[in-house]
Amino acid sequence: MMEQDVFQKDRDYYMPVFARYPVVLERGEGVYVYDSEGRRYLDFLAGIAVNALGHAHPRLVKAIAEQAGKLIHCSNLYYTEVQAQLIERLAKLCRLDKVFLCNSGAEANEGAFKLARKYTHRMDPEKSTILSAQHSFHGRSLATLTATAQPKYQMGFGPLPAGFDYVEYNDIPALEQKINAKTCAVLLEPVQGEGGVRIPDADYLKRVRALCDRFDALLILDEIQTGVGRTGTFLACEQAGVAPDIVTLAKGLAGGVPIGAFLASNKVAEAFTPGAHGSTFGGNPLASAAAVAVLNVLEDDGILDNVKTCGAHFLRRLTGLQQKYHNRIKEVRGKGLLIGLELHEPGRDIVETALTRGALINCTANTVLRFAPPLIVTNEQIDEVVDIVDRALAETG
Repeated sequence: MMEQDVFQKDRDYYMPVFARYPVVLERGEGVYVYDSEGRRYLDFLAGIAVNALGHAHPRLVKAIAEQAGKLIHCSNLYYTEVQAQLIERLAKLCRLDKVFLCNSGAEANEGAFKLARKYTHRMDPEKSTILSAQHSFHGRSLATLTATAQPKYQMGFGPLPAGFDYVEYNDIPALEQKINAKTCAVLLEPVQGEGGVRIPDADYLKRVRALCDRFDALLILDEIQTGVGRTGTFLACEQAGVAPDIVTLAKGLAGGVPIGAFLASNKVAEAFTPGAHGSTFGGNPLASAAAVAVLNVLEDDGILDNVKTCGAHFLRRLTGLQQKYHNRIKEVRGKGLLIGLELHEPGRDIVETALTRGALINCTANTVLRFAPPLIVTNEQIDEVVDIVDRALAETG
């Protein structure tokens, strides 16, 4: 099928919710993807921080193929060994006690909201407000887009669910003014991804933790984009020395196979009883096998060390670019391999120009170029992308 045929079928049959780029991707290998015309691109978006091991990683492909040949799905009415392996690994990696497996980040957050409310309802039926941060992003379902404090995502979908309120991110006085005895939970991203790769002060999460403890509120950390090693530790909150009551995961967990998870302490998880929550597809054998394979590669191949080393190199290179284009680049910030380059102008033209030069990058919050390459990326590939962004800035200036 020709490119134009694909574009036309999309216009004819797909609901018009995506502002797609004019590329038909056909296959991938490592950090590269190839389109239907044979053109090669460095993938520095990785399916929006999903393809943690890049494309067609042999151990991930093998695990998926072998599991598909045995059992893809059987429902959660029955046990499977591979799911048992996965939940044990996740509990130990996240230092939490109980796991629920689902299919996406939005589902993970929805489940976290339900669990938090179920838990605090036993204290006080009116202890139900969930506080989240301005410029956050937590999903596209009605509850998660309500928690996402960005009106552009909420417009036209009212009435939105009650019980959510908002504070400025990285602003302890603002949280002190809002949090009270009726607060069920505080929901935060350790780094705001869609909000522009925004990193809080070093002591921010610890101070939030202390406020939650003071008011018997739960701390829910959305690690959907930052988790699974993206920032150099399995969870980003490890770097802040903070233990959440509930944490949510998705994106990179199964390397591209849809999966989500939320984890909680025993004390909180006991609020759920049989029938309180469920999922038809969540944690099915195929997704579980893929996730176990990803965790094995992270451990066996020293991926977290690579994230730290390459992330530091990436920041150095982009900081050099900022010095060169100081009138156009406002700031460079990031942790590990989640990096944002904030411009003084909209960034879509830069993204489109980089695409023609052979790099897939992303613009979020209108002015922030976001880089989230596979965790197996090399310094040489980073250098190549920085050079492409350099040329794109020169061509669009």
